[in-house]
Amino acid sequence: MAAAAVLEAGSVRHFEELLQKSDKSLLVVHFWAPWAPQCSQMNEVMAELVKVQPGVTFVKLEAEAIPEVSEKYEITSVPTFLFFKNSQKIDKLDGAHAPELTKRVQRHASNASFPATSNSAPKEDLNERLKKLINVAPCMLFMKGSPQEPRCGFSRQILDILNKHKLQFSSFDILSDEVVRQGLKTFSNWPTYPQLYINGELIGGLDIVKELEASGELETMCPKAQSLEDRLKALINKASVILFMKGNKQMAKCGFSRQILEILNNAGVDYETFDILEDEEVRQGLKSYSNWPTYPQLYVKGELIGGLDIVKVA
Repeated sequence: MAAAAVLEAGSVRHFEELLQKSDKSLLVVHFWAPWAPQCSQMNEVMAELVKVQPGVTFVKLEAEAIPEVSEKYEITSVPTFLFFKNSQKIDKLDGAHAPELTKRVQRHASNASFPATSNSAPKEDLNERLKKLINVAPCMLFMKGSPQEPRCGFSRQILDILNKHKLQFSSFDILSDEVVRQGLKTFSNWPTYPQLYINGELIGGLDIVKELEASGELETMCPKAQSLEDRLKALINKASVILFMKGNKQMAKCGFSRQILEILNNAGVDYETFDILEDEEVRQGLKSYSNWPTYPQLYVKGELIGGLDIVKVA
């Protein structure tokens, strides 16, 4: 029977029971924390969604209170939403994005990707969005997966080429957004992925990139990437005081980061932040560079001060 309200999983066993009971219907789980105001806001969004999606089961689960579940599904920040069908995870959404949450619930609940036809206004909006995406960086790769975890052989091969020549590029995972995945095929009149764009212009797929590599043209078309060490040096010296944390000044995404923000704010310190959840390369690289295995990390004038415990003492 469809849930009439947002349920709360109070234990591992309760969560597993809810997962099994959902069967073929959609189960949406909000991993939240009581100290994060954005989580309370998203709980309110779910309370509204349950009214218009009676066939969907909405569950909230306190991430730090039931660590076994959070660790199993690799939850590293709150709010995070997981989508399940047939007891299998089918999607994940990080952050407090109410419109995106609503859209994904509608998509997964209907069992359909997206309608084949749409009116002209949404199509115009999509075209504007695609234009912005292909111009996010001078060299932009639309691929299946991410540079850290490519999810098809063609994407892996094109990554190997770009990385071999140490070219600087950004990427977009087309598996994370079906609207972009289908829309870009029409927008660019190119039916397959990966797709490489330079300065907003489509270059092509893997075969074209291979030809450009063979002719030597590819190296002249994309900017060279900074080495990770140079990039980390630049980042830790970006401000006199910079905090590498989960989240940002406005929205901490873990309890330790929230505590260190409170200390800095109460002390009246002028500081900048870097969200390590937004950049896996920096997140992993800085641990080795600074020989400090955890976050948050506070730097003053390019020198590591330490994490929360050190800052508390200081």
